[in-house]
Amino acid sequence: MTHRHLLTPLPLGRLTLRNRVVFSAHLTNSARGGLPTEQHIAYYEARAKGGAGLIITEEHSTHPSDWPYEKLIQGYRPEVIPHYRKLTDAVHAHGSVILAQLNHNGGQGSGMYSRQPVLAPSPVADPLFREVPKAVDPAEIAELVAGFAATAEHCRRGGFDGVEIQCSQASIVRAFLSPDTNRRTDRYGGTLANRARFLLEIVASVRAALGPEPVLGVRLTGEELIENGIHLDEAVEVAAMVEACGQVDYINTSIGMATQTLHLIEGSMAVPRGYALFIPSAIRRRVTLPVIGVGRFTDPEQADLAIEEGHCDLIGVVRGQIADPDFVAKAAAGRSGEIRTCLSCNQECIGRVGLGRWLGCVENPRAGRESVPLPMPRRRGLRVSVVGGGPAGLQAAATAAQRGHRVTLFERGARTGGQVRAAAGAAGRAEFGVLVRNLEAECARSGVEVRTGVEVDADLLRSLAPDAVIIATGARPRRPGWAGESARVVDVRDVLEGRVEPGGRVLVIDELGFHQATSVAESLADRGCVVTVATNGMIVGQDLGLTLDMEGWQRRAHRKGIAQLTDLVPMAVAAAPGAGVRVTLLHHPTGITSEPEFDWVVCAVHQQPEDRLWKQLSGSEFEVHRIGDALTPRRADAAVREGHRVAVAL
Repeated sequence: MTHRHLLTPLPLGRLTLRNRVVFSAHLTNSARGGLPTEQHIAYYEARAKGGAGLIITEEHSTHPSDWPYEKLIQGYRPEVIPHYRKLTDAVHAHGSVILAQLNHNGGQGSGMYSRQPVLAPSPVADPLFREVPKAVDPAEIAELVAGFAATAEHCRRGGFDGVEIQCSQASIVRAFLSPDTNRRTDRYGGTLANRARFLLEIVASVRAALGPEPVLGVRLTGEELIENGIHLDEAVEVAAMVEACGQVDYINTSIGMATQTLHLIEGSMAVPRGYALFIPSAIRRRVTLPVIGVGRFTDPEQADLAIEEGHCDLIGVVRGQIADPDFVAKAAAGRSGEIRTCLSCNQECIGRVGLGRWLGCVENPRAGRESVPLPMPRRRGLRVSVVGGGPAGLQAAATAAQRGHRVTLFERGARTGGQVRAAAGAAGRAEFGVLVRNLEAECARSGVEVRTGVEVDADLLRSLAPDAVIIATGARPRRPGWAGESARVVDVRDVLEGRVEPGGRVLVIDELGFHQATSVAESLADRGCVVTVATNGMIVGQDLGLTLDMEGWQRRAHRKGIAQLTDLVPMAVAAAPGAGVRVTLLHHPTGITSEPEFDWVVCAVHQQPEDRLWKQLSGSEFEVHRIGDALTPRRADAAVREGHRVAVAL
């Protein structure tokens, strides 16, 4: 059997999982008023229907003092129980085991919503939230332990198969375990046994509330990667203590801590796949309980190999099942090649959630909107012409064909993919090209006729007489006014698409704050250029923080000798001695100008829509839609989303 290790059943407590794939806990921002919603039900049901063996829901708060973000499930409230029952019934109908993760975020939170001090083992402020917490006293510790038990009881009555106690990246339990945040001198501080006391008291209390039948798991941070934090040797010892208590059925693992090393918890495509496997591997050598491994597992082959090599017993696949809810079903059917593989771009999952918005996915326009029904096609069998083979056009074509229309996609270039294909050629961005591969394969399976090397104009479309035309012609570089006519000032696309090969001293202008400037800067440095990146913002690549790419970029830039300049606005260029250019840069906070010299200037600036065909088709007899960058230049998520939206509306 293909993926025989991954698809083999596994006993877990008194239950048996149908396979080893875990949809691990992660925030969806779908809660309303502290309660689960219809979106939660549809979201988790889709992954159960898609074959996940074990589903662990996002965290459920165990005490009123824990309200770190707006859309939190408040599991301590009895009124959650009927909502739980609807959710668990929907998941059980498709054969998955479902657990609720219990948590109290402690000092890794804010009093913004609760209007109360945050609680922690010691008054050590979190570096992100910067609120000094109140150190809990023995009576408050007992109250918190009771809160975990009460919430577990609600979960049991709500039909969950058990619960998982979060002691990992953002948890008051983790804070007790870590020497960095636990400075206590009483029986809950000092030695590892004392620091683990709070966890073991919670385990005992939760097991008593659940009874012997439901599953009880513990999720541990194996390595915080901060000074004086939790390190692997202590994490292994805690795992041994958890097993020795005889009340826990499995151990889940994690790497990093929110907020200091958050970029390691949900590693971007710049982080090697399986990067955290050393943690479950070490714990599994010490305990006999089943151990869950995590760390950017994007395909069944990779996950199966990790189990075969003995690193873990189960695999947490979160973003992979966000991108494709049928991840497991396709693997089981021998159709792994049809899986919409996660890009690890973090744009719509981590990036949106971090801004307080509901979870989405660049690859999957239905992610986070599963509860919103799709309309029926207005009429099946429409003849649809899609002009442009970037992500917007490919998604529109695939969706329209899947909904019963006859679709032809025209691309003027030799290959489809648009700017995504070019961007994937930059340093560290190869996996971004998976988006094109997935969409091309989906078009092929859906019966889309793809014609490349065709320049489409209004006359051609009128001769074809389609029922609907979708314009997805993308965007073209916009030359900034300050650049003049200098041939040494070029666009990032000129570099990525191979039209120019800058050398020597190169200035990269970052007006977009994302990967366009930073990835090209790395590529040029890798070719031997001496690179400087200048931005009008306060930090180069400022939006990389949302996708957890900032730390990696800063370290690589330092290693590659890339200089970074901020708060600078280019004003003009002039010829310099030799073939170079002198660039006038205005430091806008002070009004001071400078005139450094470079051999080349590469611009990551806003583009303009390629909308000539759209204008030519004004007043046409057929239905015309404009999507993606042809409408207005944005990022790939907007292109995919609009391609899906317009095709669904046909």
